[in-house]
Order: sequence, then C-alpha cells, then structure tokens
Amino acid sequence: MKAIRLFSLSLLLTFAGIVTGKAQTTFYEVTEYTPTIYMIARGEVTEEYDADATRQEIIDDYAETARCGFSQLKNPQFIFATRNNKFSLALGGRVSLRTSYDFMGAVGNIDFVPYDITPTTYANRQRVMMDATTSRLFMKAIINSKTLGRVVVYSDMDFRGGNEFSYIPRLRSAYVQLKGFTVGRDVTTFCDLEAAPQTIDFEGPNAYNFEFNQMIRYEHSFLRNHLTLGIAAEMPSVNATYGENFAPILQRVPDGIAYLQYAWGENKSSHLRASAVFRDMYLHDKGNNDNTTQFGWGVQLSGHIDITRWVDIYMNGVYGKGITPYIQELTGTPYDFIYNPEKPTTLLTLPMWGWQAAAQINIVPGVFWLAGGYSMVNLDKDKGYLADDQYHRSSYIFGNAFCNITPNFTIALEYLRGMRENMNKDKAHANRINLLLQYNF
Repeated sequence: MKAIRLFSLSLLLTFAGIVTGKAQTTFYEVTEYTPTIYMIARGEVTEEYDADATRQEIIDDYAETARCGFSQLKNPQFIFATRNNKFSLALGGRVSLRTSYDFMGAVGNIDFVPYDITPTTYANRQRVMMDATTSRLFMKAIINSKTLGRVVVYSDMDFRGGNEFSYIPRLRSAYVQLKGFTVGRDVTTFCDLEAAPQTIDFEGPNAYNFEFNQMIRYEHSFLRNHLTLGIAAEMPSVNATYGENFAPILQRVPDGIAYLQYAWGENKSSHLRASAVFRDMYLHDKGNNDNTTQFGWGVQLSGHIDITRWVDIYMNGVYGKGITPYIQELTGTPYDFIYNPEKPTTLLTLPMWGWQAAAQINIVPGVFWLAGGYSMVNLDKDKGYLADDQYHRSSYIFGNAFCNITPNFTIALEYLRGMRENMNKDKAHANRINLLLQYNF
C-alpha cells in the first residue's frame, strides 16, 4: 500500500507541475490534422492545378483511412504526393522509451502478463527495466485509381523480433486494402480495436486480444454506416497438450471469423460489436494411425461508449473452447485442447472465458486524460486433467495518466497489479509502475 500511495503522489505532482508550471510548459491547443505535404512531379509540369484543393484531398485520404484504438499510430506528419493525387506516400513512426519498476513480486516478462507471475522469492521481489523495443516505423501509400478506387498499402514494424531487449526488427502489419478487402497481415478480425483504452503496457488487459495474423478479410458498412459486417479467413495456430497418443500436424483449414457492429452518436464514436470465431484443429491419432480434428469456437461482445466528451467506457467479454490465440493472456499456451489421463485416447477442448471493463476521464480532451480498469481470464478444468500447479485464472488491474505535451510528444504514468491463481488455489501477485516518454513523427 505504501508503494501505491507513493505512486499516486508522484502522479499528482508530475501532472500538476505540467498543468500549472507556466515557466515550464503549457498544453497545446487541439487542432485539425495539418501534415506537411510535398508535391512532386516527373518532368516539366505544364497543366494547371488547384494546389489548395489537392492538398485537402490528400489530407482527407489519410484522415479517412486512419484507424483509432488500442496501440494505433497517429497520422503521418510528412506526405509525398503527386500533383494530381493519384499517388501519395507517407513515412513515419514513433520513438518510445518505457521505464518499468516491479515491486512486491516481479513478472518474468518484459510485458505485464499475469500468466507469467510466479510466487515471490528473494530473487524476484523487485525488477527495473528500460525498454525501447516498442518504437515503430511505418509506411503508408494511397493510390487513387479510376478502376479500383482508393487503394491503401500499409506496413509497419517494431523491434521485438528476438529475445527480450535484442532490438531485432519485427514485421507487425503488411496489407493492402481495396473495395472493402484487406489482404495480408493485420490485427486479427476478432479484435475490436476501440474496445480497450490506451495503456503503457504493450499487452494491455489480459482478456483483450491484440494479436497479428495473416488473413483475407471483407468488411462492408450499410444503413448510413451505422452497421458494419466483417468476415475473414485467418491463418490457424494451434497450441495444445497432446500426450503420448496424439501428435501435432500441419493445419489445413483457416480460422473463420465474423463480426457485426452497430455504431451511433456523433461521428459514430460509440459502438457495440458481436464477434464469433470457428476453428477446425487438425492432429494425428497414433492409435488409429489416422488424422482427426478438434472443433473450437468462441463468441465475444465488445464496445466503446462515448458517454460525454469527458467520459469514455470500454469493455469486452469473451467465451469459448479451444481459442487460446484469441485471448491475450492465453496466446501461446498449450490449452486449445488436452488429453484426458483417465482415458488417454480421448481429447477435450477446454472452456475459457474472460472480460474487461475500463473508463477514461478526459480532463482536457485529446490532451490530458486518466484511465483505469479491471480484466480477468479464467481457464476451466472441466473433465480434462490439469495439474494442481497449472494455471486456473488471473486478473489485471491498471490505472494511468496520459498527457500530450505537444501534438507529437507524450508522457504517461501507469500502475499495474496482477494476480495468478493455480488449480490448487495457490496465488501469486505482482505490481509494476510504468513511465512512458514518446515522440511521434
């Protein structure tokens, strides 16, 4: 509790100093998106063109194709475009430095993942980290074609391609969008990008999902953009406990995902989304010398409600069987299905569920805000076998404050508390304070 009180005091002093310190800094005024645009042309240009109108068309292209939500980059600050706006290219990114301090239990992970919490010993009571691997670079091109309409080509990367603090470049997204289709690698369609608030923690709430996948996706809005339907086929990834009678094999059927979203309010700023995922997971039955499948499925209700200009609500609830890739906490864990030791020749897909709820208070909208929330994940034992020391449930609590000192410079402070409980009800806790310094370009 002493550490929490110190955190709260430091947070208040930090941001009070920013708000009141006239000689130090002041908040910038929220303005419209005004990037620097460089017009380029091949050879001598003889035709007349309206520079102001073309510039506005370019700005609209990038503003209308921008995505809001969890861990999304800001619009590019520099754009290179042809004078007829048939082609434009933007390069940008951000430099992020995150300083973390774990106390009263340290998480064995660069990110705050409750699954990785272990009982506190002399070796893991405290930990300090400085991490810049979440710095990012991106490229975005927009082609305005008479035949295909607006075509968006996007790719971005961070520096998390290897072991912790190795700073090896890693591809995050690489896709093409046209005519409602997204083809390539992007955040999974099961993720609702606007259903979780921003966190300094890279992973975010443990019941949320922010994983990348290869896909073919189609989305269409109708009823004056109040309703949006999305369907996708995505690359399957199976992690399970096979035992001696079964063996993993290459997958043959993509995961099928669909969602229906209803949006309302000014600029459709509020929404509710219902999502579903269906999986046909292939494996080899050694006893029968034959291949078989296990069926997995999941449903999710998520949303973001803009209560007023000053208050935002975020939430999601997910339930399913064999859907570890679609719950943040369980991604990569061997629980898509498990063998039954009482009947080693039978398999079970384990039930799993979770939910998160959060609120954001906009002290100065777009400039200074406070957020906090709670999230939990539960893995049910069902009839299958899980040892006493295996994972059962976990919780994730956060509170943070973000401040945009300038349109491109952000500082933030965050407190995290996590809990892991095993099947035998043994519990372990961990606490973390994060400080973020970030510059967007």
